[in-house]
Amino acid sequence: MLVLGAEGLNAFPGPALLLDHDGSILAANHRAEPLVQAVAQDRLGCLSALLAQPGATSVESLPLVSGGTLILDLVSIPTEGGQTVLFGRDVTLERNLRAALVESRQRYKDLVEISSDFAWETGADGHFVFVSPKGALGFAADELVGRRPADFVLQEESTHGPGPFDAVSPVEDIEVWMRQSDGNPLCLLASSTPIRGDGGEWRGARGVCRDVTQERLRDAALSRANNRERLLSYIVRTIRDEVDPADMLKAAAEATARALGATGCQIFRIQSDDSDFAPSAEYGTFGDARPVLDTFEASDHYDADLGDWRVLASVCRYRHSINGAVLLWREMSRAAWSDDDRLLIDDVANQVGLASEQITNHERMVKLSRTDGLTGLFNRRAFFEEIARRFHRLKREGKPAALIYVDLDNFKAVNDVHGHQTGDEALLAVRDLLLQHTRPIDLVARLGGDEFAIWLEAAEEHIAVKRCQDVLEAAKDLDRFSGSPEKPLGCSLGVAVHGGSYNEALEDLIARADKAMYEVKRSGKGAWRIAPAAEDGGAA
Repeated sequence: MLVLGAEGLNAFPGPALLLDHDGSILAANHRAEPLVQAVAQDRLGCLSALLAQPGATSVESLPLVSGGTLILDLVSIPTEGGQTVLFGRDVTLERNLRAALVESRQRYKDLVEISSDFAWETGADGHFVFVSPKGALGFAADELVGRRPADFVLQEESTHGPGPFDAVSPVEDIEVWMRQSDGNPLCLLASSTPIRGDGGEWRGARGVCRDVTQERLRDAALSRANNRERLLSYIVRTIRDEVDPADMLKAAAEATARALGATGCQIFRIQSDDSDFAPSAEYGTFGDARPVLDTFEASDHYDADLGDWRVLASVCRYRHSINGAVLLWREMSRAAWSDDDRLLIDDVANQVGLASEQITNHERMVKLSRTDGLTGLFNRRAFFEEIARRFHRLKREGKPAALIYVDLDNFKAVNDVHGHQTGDEALLAVRDLLLQHTRPIDLVARLGGDEFAIWLEAAEEHIAVKRCQDVLEAAKDLDRFSGSPEKPLGCSLGVAVHGGSYNEALEDLIARADKAMYEVKRSGKGAWRIAPAAEDGGAA
């Protein structure tokens, strides 16, 4: 039994009360004021139990007048006089700290469990000792605990020191590529801090990782798109910088091969009067294109290995119609074509399709400006431009050539009697017979009206004479167009031969041929005549 007076109560460091057997307060120390009020106001619910069971304990929360709550750990001790001493120990701070710790732990647990990131901790041996409950990298948490992070790391951003899983100092947002359970890569941003013992020794690290794979993939896709745009701009600019349409596709072939890292590039066009692919430009080295071109009947693309080559090809279109193709060649020792290469060649093919159409239009205009609208032969301007070019070459090489002027006899009567439609048919017949008696290297032109001209490339006098005889023999068939028997349709030919060694101007050669033709006209028509040879330095 405890024997205790008022002095003993005051000596106790916490609240203390001396209670009678009925719970009335006999004495109290100065620290017991909140407890005295609780007993007096019958707010101490555990009082009966404490009085009935000596040695009993209870924890009670008592409101303070100043605000807040006092938490006491109470214990009852019996005395010799049948009284009870009630001692209290202030555990407010302890309980608050414990509650805060529990709440903090629960908050951390909740955040870890609901976070899209995953938290982890490594031990002194560098192995995972903790991973977020939901796991990471496609693995369950218990599948990662005990494993080394390095087993999953594919690539780590250079940090000039240990990575986030072995951090010896705090690190933030270190990019780490790791392998998932399905083998696919995952990009994580890792932040961590080291764990140290009381002696400062390293005992592991803990941190969080955030999945930024989609952001990195979007960044990479945007970067590739920008790179494709840059390369396409380079190719388009190269094409547009060419003044001569004939050089556009050559520039496109070279620029495309360089931009896509190809060994060679070929560009084909489909001419308006042909449905087959015709080579138009090439750069570098390449293989046989025919097997690739043959597949375009069923597909617009080709992406396969062909012999010793990796081939990537696409058709070109203009207004939904195929007008060409672009073929890229790469040696088998080089990397396979990428998705970016496939996207870029489609963009290039679209640009080449536009360029091909521009070239076709240009060729059409050039042809219209250089050809006779009825016969399709060279017109006067184009004929004399071409023979001027050839004449200068002949002078350098010292080779012969012959110029024949052809003038139709009695053509006006054909139009007067039969009409202009028959006259046009007669002109077409003349065109045909002149082409039949010339070679592909020769030039045939309609100079206007009923005048024609022939340039016989590298022809000596005996060849020119034979051509005149053949033309006159064939011209007998023109009689069917004649206006009347008295005015038969025929032709008169004047020939001037350039010996190759003559120092004769082209104008003089033309004048000799023209003069010879008119001499035939004055002599009765329907014949041929060779102009006297030119003297060295001028016309005869």
